[in-house]
Amino acid sequence: MRSTNPIAALFGKSPIRPMQKHMAVVAECAARLGPLVAALQVGDWSRIAEIKDEIFALESEADDLKNEIRSLLPRFMMLPVDRRDLLDLLSSQDDIADAAQDVAGLLSVRRMAVPAELADKVEVFAARNIAAVSQCRDVINELDELLATSFRGRSADKVLAMVDELAGIESEADALGMELAAALFELEDDLEPLDVFFWYKLVHMMGRIADQAENVGDRIRLLIAR
Repeated sequence: MRSTNPIAALFGKSPIRPMQKHMAVVAECAARLGPLVAALQVGDWSRIAEIKDEIFALESEADDLKNEIRSLLPRFMMLPVDRRDLLDLLSSQDDIADAAQDVAGLLSVRRMAVPAELADKVEVFAARNIAAVSQCRDVINELDELLATSFRGRSADKVLAMVDELAGIESEADALGMELAAALFELEDDLEPLDVFFWYKLVHMMGRIADQAENVGDRIRLLIAR
């Protein structure tokens, strides 16, 4: 009897397409941080609540996909890569959605005005973290070609260059985060102590998004190296 499970149907003869689908949902989850930060800039709390719900729904969808992939992966007996490595890669992808959810959750529990001195820095920092996830998605979209070439040859060289670019974006995001933290330090005396605490927490949480995206790239690099 043919399976009616849509994820099982998506698998076909390879686990890669479902993992790419998972990464697409993760990337959309992270991308929602753009409008979330835009709403924060103008203090649109109802819009923040709406986007928070969207991010939480996407994170839940990513979790469902992750669990389906984990349950169906053992059916594949002949793969040029260890299943445990694919599961680790899947977990790293999912960590990105978790990090985006953490940011959305934080912004929904406390109404924080954005100081004028931080406005541009917050926007640029968020955009660079989102860019890291977008690059990560592009890397994962090359997985089927990598699998077809057993993680060797020109496909591997292309992906390694993309992973290097991802690492560069993460470094830029890290530098922007430090600039934002330094600007926040200069404003500490002018802000409520609890606001200062939440702002530092926000910088840390948002920076984790690019960090987790880089972790995915690092796992791809290891797969190619083996």
